[in-house]
Amino acid sequence: MKHWTLDQIAWDAFTPTKVDPGILSLVKAAALVEKNGVDYAIYLNNVFTGDPDFRQAADNWAVEEVQHGDALGRWAEIADPSWSFDDAFARYREGFKIDVKADASIRGSRTGELIARCMVETGTSSYYTALGESTEEPVLKQVCRLIAADEYRHFKLFYDHMKRYLAREKLSFPQRLRVAAGRIGESEDDELAFAYHCGNEPASQPYSHERCMRSYMGRSMSYYRFRHIERGMGMIFKSIGLEPRGRLSDLAAKGAWKLLQWRRSKYAQGSGAANENAPPRAAA
Repeated sequence: MKHWTLDQIAWDAFTPTKVDPGILSLVKAAALVEKNGVDYAIYLNNVFTGDPDFRQAADNWAVEEVQHGDALGRWAEIADPSWSFDDAFARYREGFKIDVKADASIRGSRTGELIARCMVETGTSSYYTALGESTEEPVLKQVCRLIAADEYRHFKLFYDHMKRYLAREKLSFPQRLRVAAGRIGESEDDELAFAYHCGNEPASQPYSHERCMRSYMGRSMSYYRFRHIERGMGMIFKSIGLEPRGRLSDLAAKGAWKLLQWRRSKYAQGSGAANENAPPRAAA
């Protein structure tokens, strides 16, 4: 069930002079990733065969994800009338694939899959909060606020189901930690880099993971503030069975903040040679 609709967005309040080109490029990429939620719902339905409650929840989740893409795509088309959301999404769908025929989680268990989903929702909730607080364009600010609230609800959805499966599958703390760390590491796969390519570069330009990841990460990381990392770390700790608030969480947040600053500097400077012809790699 949707908590809002596109008609509730104050599109008439759009202010072109307040559009930040850097944020616009990120919104174009995000719109493509969000719109692709249906494929992830198919994957989750296959993984959770025999669990009608979760499968229905996954379908509802996908509807909201697609709406996120539609809202972001519509805003990007208003901000850049020369850009076509449909054309960019068609390119993305053609080049980026996930294994929708998988009949078991690539995380090794259903609990692991749900922990991975919690990591994704933690990241998106923090990301849209950061973007919404950074932009001065009022319509995008509203869209980001609505999406961030959805993503936090999605985190709770997956977390609640994760607790249910954890009681059955008994994943140890090291196993849960390994899944969480692994999914965080996958943030540099082709899902975001290829979306940046399709959203911002001409079809005639060969895809380069290195170039697009550098452009995407270099921009996106600049909008985070420590409070976003601190909140996200609390959600991560909760997912793996640790206290979300306390000395350990505080230390982890400070360490993550320093790492983000280092990575932001790394991407800003650029490193390594780009492979112009590498095909996109997917992660569920």
